Amino acid sequence: MSSATVREDSTSITGLVRYRTIDLVTIATLAVALGVTFWAWGKAYAGLSALAAFSYLPSVGLLSGPWLLAGVLGGLIIRRPGAALATEIAAAAVSGLVPGGTEWGMSVLVSGFWQGLGAELVVAVLLYRRFGLPVAVLMGAVAGAVESVYEWFAYYEGVFDTGDRLAHLGFFALSGAVVAGAGGWLLTRALARAGVLDAFGPGREHLARHEV
Repeated sequence: MSSATVREDSTSITGLVRYRTIDLVTIATLAVALGVTFWAWGKAYAGLSALAAFSYLPSVGLLSGPWLLAGVLGGLIIRRPGAALATEIAAAAVSGLVPGGTEWGMSVLVSGFWQGLGAELVVAVLLYRRFGLPVAVLMGAVAGAVESVYEWFAYYEGVFDTGDRLAHLGFFALSGAVVAGAGGWLLTRALARAGVLDAFGPGREHLARHEV
């Protein structure tokens, strides 16, 4: 790829908005891989959330970080408007369509929307120009916070008082920041080192750092 092409992809409005075939394929690939992971984590969640360590109900938010990973990865890798949101929704759809589905049925699509929107808002505010570790952590935290507010009304209406809601939001945001944010950033770096992201910003940045 020429340097002019790199500059167009990373700085021009046309290059930013236009999706390439590889972008769409990558969203689909991430959605399948993470959707199956979401489904598996949903099965584990039932047992883990029943442990005594989570007897304070809002603390189950600590288990929610893995479900926020798709939006963070989609945003960090593809770096185009809507990528974080689309990847999270698509992964949620896959998790609901896996044979046996989830205990939440296809309502996971609504969660996918709010989770993806939270991650998307962070990179949108930054005009899709910054993707470092602090940004990734913020993406995960905001995705968790937005999903937490949705769950107050979808699952915990009349169950949580104000203190419980704020605690749930804090636990959710913390899990999102650590697992989806920092974890997603580390995974993106690992994929770039493996050479599978050479067509994307993270891969080009890795190559630039290691040019002789």
